[in-house]
Amino acid sequence: MVDYGHDLEFGYFLVPDHGDPAGTLRLASEIDDLGFDLIGIQDHPYQSGHYDTFALMAVILGRTQRVRVFPDVANLPLRPPAMLAKTAASLDELSGGRFELGLGAGAFWPAIGAWGGPVRAPGEAVASLREGIAIICAFWSGQRSVSLAGEHYQVRGIRPGPRPAHDIGLWLGVIGPRMLKLAGTLADGWVPSISYVPPAKARESNAIIDAAAREAGRDPAEIVRVYNVSGSFADTAPAPFAMSDQEIVGPVEHWVEALTTLALDLGFSKFVLWTPPDPGAMLLFANEVIPAVHERVAAARGTS
Repeated sequence: MVDYGHDLEFGYFLVPDHGDPAGTLRLASEIDDLGFDLIGIQDHPYQSGHYDTFALMAVILGRTQRVRVFPDVANLPLRPPAMLAKTAASLDELSGGRFELGLGAGAFWPAIGAWGGPVRAPGEAVASLREGIAIICAFWSGQRSVSLAGEHYQVRGIRPGPRPAHDIGLWLGVIGPRMLKLAGTLADGWVPSISYVPPAKARESNAIIDAAAREAGRDPAEIVRVYNVSGSFADTAPAPFAMSDQEIVGPVEHWVEALTTLALDLGFSKFVLWTPPDPGAMLLFANEVIPAVHERVAAARGTS
């Protein structure tokens, strides 16, 4: 059992498909009204059917009141780290502290290359992500000037500003062992997807993150675990929830059991729901699943 003790939070994975701007913004407002804590939005600029993620997040933050928003996850090769840090800090200040930063080293390299971005080998991706994190964190730190002469990124005496309104969470969407070690060393959180990292693999990944954190002199509990969970509601579950599952399918009780297990046994504390935008499913999740998971996890922890 691994429970890092973080407060539970629940979000919705909003797909940035264009063509229905009123519908997209209405969905974001509904997520806010239902009391979700987070909206996660994927960042694949080369997808012609998608809005730009950061433009969409800015509009959503302007249309909502309480929900926090994050890229799930930002495409570092197409978003240079100094500009990414400035954009993130600007969105955070303008929204009153409602922005977090999910960050990835890149994927779909041919598409990134077609857009003029770098095509990186795995080792280069790790090194570039490390350099990017260093620039972003320095930009947010309040230093008067930031310089870094890296192999992949260079900044020379830039003047950071604005500062974020709160300590933005830097959550890495990474999978490989070297990337996971980087998360344990430098990140505030880890954000995998159940479709790519099922629970059994997440357990192994958590162990790598925790070991790297201890080696760096950090408490592994400093690193929040955010899980993109895909699935659907059904009258019956095809089978009991298993650590090999790559989606959650079943009635409310099945979802409650699955998320409670993921919280208490694997340490995930933030769950981002990835289902088709069905109002009925969103209501079930908000009104029945979320309160029940809160209750069961609190009971297991011995808290109110």
